[in-house]
Amino acid sequence: MLTGVLRQICPPVVWQSLKRIKNNVIVRQNRKRRLRLGESPTQQDLEMYWDPAFAQVLETWGDGNTWNEIQFLLMNCRGKVLDIACGTGNTMEILSRLPGINLYGCDISDYLIRMAVTRGISKNRLEICDATRIAFGDNSFDYSYSIGSLEHFTGAGIVQFVSECHRITRFSSFHEVTVSRSGKDEGWYKTSQSFLNNSVDWWLKIFKSVYAEVYTIDSQWQDDISVGKWFICIKKVPSGK
Repeated sequence: MLTGVLRQICPPVVWQSLKRIKNNVIVRQNRKRRLRLGESPTQQDLEMYWDPAFAQVLETWGDGNTWNEIQFLLMNCRGKVLDIACGTGNTMEILSRLPGINLYGCDISDYLIRMAVTRGISKNRLEICDATRIAFGDNSFDYSYSIGSLEHFTGAGIVQFVSECHRITRFSSFHEVTVSRSGKDEGWYKTSQSFLNNSVDWWLKIFKSVYAEVYTIDSQWQDDISVGKWFICIKKVPSGK
């Protein structure tokens, strides 16, 4: 009732300012809220993948860090490459400059896939699917990668995601995830979406449960509680290398 009265007596500009202040307070509160240690969400947060504002964040998210790094990782690779959780296709557009690779992408959001098509990526190279059930056959790709995606899946979803990568990829799969600055297994946090903030060792156990060879490389991505880490998962070494 009070909210309705305030909206009636406030000029539109003042009302919008009050709404922005309220939203900023909620965001700050959410950033401090964490699920109990070890508690995992039963469902992945998905709503933002149809949010135009979030899509704009994806347009610049990897500038100066992960988008440079994935270019180095794929520079000497040849063959078919799958971008898992490709979003608006920005990473694919950047990688299209590299020689010798044929890029494909998949994402759960039809909205983000449409944005990828709008930027000029052929719809024949894009697939709408859940990364825990990738819509491609065994060994369909020579290489695959994901950037800033795995930590947002549920505990069970992470294992399924990694298993699917192993199934559809012939050689190596590269995954950039956030790990805790503390080096501890801090569990699930809740900001605009749920994400896992655990140690490098925790992630290595997941990857090594599927891949025989796993290596780690530091990423330049970071925030107040997390740093980026690349996990290089090798299934098979290409012949001649």
